[in-house]
Amino acid sequence: MTQDRGLIIVFTGDGKGKTTAALGIALRASGHKKRTIFLQFLKGRQRSGEQLLEGMAAAFIEVRAFGAGFLREGEDPAVHRKAANRGWQAAQEELASGDADILVLDEISHAVNHGLLSAEMVAQEIRGRRKTLHVVLTGRDMPRELLDLADTVTEMKEVRHAYRSGVKAIKGIDY
Repeated sequence: MTQDRGLIIVFTGDGKGKTTAALGIALRASGHKKRTIFLQFLKGRQRSGEQLLEGMAAAFIEVRAFGAGFLREGEDPAVHRKAANRGWQAAQEELASGDADILVLDEISHAVNHGLLSAEMVAQEIRGRRKTLHVVLTGRDMPRELLDLADTVTEMKEVRHAYRSGVKAIKGIDY
């Protein structure tokens, strides 16, 4: 494999660290003056640290949230579908002709698994991406159609989580 071909990397599983791993790639790439577009699906109600980047990091890492929060059982999916479609339009632009070196589709598995986006459509667009674009996909229960595209798949496994002992999400660590 030559370095002129972009990789597809998946972070999935029930453990913590999928988005954090994708942010690590973006941070590392920024040190090499490579640009990352980080599109967050289903995130948006609560501002996370990565959405507040400033200074040099913000020059190379652009984070955009497209979501109305996580879709809960029994909720009307219409507002979530609209947000996911806006995010997907941004992703399509970047896949086709954008100027980033890395595109992160954060929580894309949830958008697909909740029926907000089609797995086949997402896979087809990723296959047709710019040749040198690296794509990182995150989220639990990554659909088979997206796993099959990947050059690298890492499954995060929960062994212990502070939430289970009553610790609330911590700013700067969990969001």
